[in-house]
Amino acid sequence: MSDAEKRKHIRLESLHLLDYIVIDSVGTRGRHAMGRTLDISESGIKIETNEPLIMGDLLVVTIGLEDDLIDLHGEVTNCRPASGMFVNGVQFTDIPEEGKKLLKKYSEAFMAKTKENND
Repeated sequence: MSDAEKRKHIRLESLHLLDYIVIDSVGTRGRHAMGRTLDISESGIKIETNEPLIMGDLLVVTIGLEDDLIDLHGEVTNCRPASGMFVNGVQFTDIPEEGKKLLKKYSEAFMAKTKENND
């Protein structure tokens, strides 16, 4: 099964700066760093980082969508090297209700823009 077939939500190709904090197994906040999104959906995000993330790491990711900031909690599901950087898949584990609304709004706006560009 391809990655596209496994996904529950359509991923939006996007590029936004973000910051993240790695949370350890007892809930202690650890490493804090910057990255950028490569794509995003309502259920997960693909981020590019300078350092590899470990599968199973828990993250608090703060991302800007348009003029809004969203704090998202997720778990690293994969990591691979790419052009001197690392591409990491993160599945959301907890999104505040406001974050869900913003992700949905962003998804709808992105899809409308994509359709407009294709017409």
